[in-house]
Amino acid sequence: MTDTEKTKKLYISDPYTWEFEARVIEVTEWDGHPAVVLEKTYFYPEGGGQPSDRGTLNGIPVTDVQEEDERVYHVLEKAWDSSPSAAGRVDGGRRFDHMQQHAGQHILSQVFVELFDGATKSFHLGEEVSTLEIALKNITDEEIEAVEKRANAVVFSNLEIRSRLVDEKDIHTVPLRRPPQKAGLLRVIEIADFDYSACGGTHPLRTGEIGPIKIIKWDRVRGNLRFEFLCGFRAVRDYIQKNRSIQQIANSLTISDREVVAAFSRLREDLKELRKEMKVLRTKLLEVEAEEFHAASKGPVIQELFKNREEDEIRTLALSLIRKAPHVVLFGLEAGERGHLVFARSDEIDIDLRELVPFVSPLIDGRGGGQPSLVQMAGTKMEGLSEALAAAAAYVNSQLSSC
Repeated sequence: MTDTEKTKKLYISDPYTWEFEARVIEVTEWDGHPAVVLEKTYFYPEGGGQPSDRGTLNGIPVTDVQEEDERVYHVLEKAWDSSPSAAGRVDGGRRFDHMQQHAGQHILSQVFVELFDGATKSFHLGEEVSTLEIALKNITDEEIEAVEKRANAVVFSNLEIRSRLVDEKDIHTVPLRRPPQKAGLLRVIEIADFDYSACGGTHPLRTGEIGPIKIIKWDRVRGNLRFEFLCGFRAVRDYIQKNRSIQQIANSLTISDREVVAAFSRLREDLKELRKEMKVLRTKLLEVEAEEFHAASKGPVIQELFKNREEDEIRTLALSLIRKAPHVVLFGLEAGERGHLVFARSDEIDIDLRELVPFVSPLIDGRGGGQPSLVQMAGTKMEGLSEALAAAAAYVNSQLSSC
């Protein structure tokens, strides 16, 4: 392969040029989709945790950009029009967003090393949020706040971000944050006297362009800590949305936004107490309902189909009934997209309710089981509930009459 067949990657030295002209050196495919290779490009191909650029070539949408053997493949939405040259337009908004996130990651990674000796294990720049996996076991809210303050201090210092090429034999002279992943001529991103990293991604010229850096979430993964973070306009949009939500909550409670957390704590405690009271009241109501069913019964078998009630309610009701007198309770329930069956019997009645399952469960296209005195089933065929209850009642009555 000659040098002329390779793609000149101009985004490396100039990430701010988003419109250009280039000669087409190959019309091909990438993973079954039409693609072209250009003699030079400002489109960034996927790599190093950073997604590829988007944009157009001769007005045709570029849906992906990949690199292989020093050639950059621009994957297209439709077939190339055989033109020998291409007018490229990179989606500048997406590019600058990626520049903010990627440079922000460099700062966060160095801060974790600086404050806690936490090395970066992986980085992913996502469409909505970015993630950074750090070799730490634990972290406190105060320590996260310290990371954010230090990172944003670097941003507000508006330090210069430089890139330079260093041969691998001289890379030992550069105080890299982590060992390089490639050999040969290495591109080093330097944030003035703060961070040095071997990286092929796109970055702004100064840290001030990164904008605010905010860690929004963290969890444990593979024995490390994984942080979700936002930089620049993403962080601003997130603040706008969260501030709007807080204001809406505060306005609805007629309190200030700084009182929301305390108000939420009080409401949560009040809710716990109300739930306890409701549980007591519900138990009493179910006992009254069970008494009404018992008084209205004309025999040992009690059959009923309920709608839009909780499954545990009808189960509790059935158990209450079988304690009042010798009963066999056959309850059905239509709730949401599923149908439920609850069968229960008193200890005085010698019927194994599990025998109902084989011929009743197909009627509701369901599954279930239980004990001789209590069976529960659930299925998706709610229209079969009435037939299932009737079949169960017929079986139980036949068993009772033979006793």
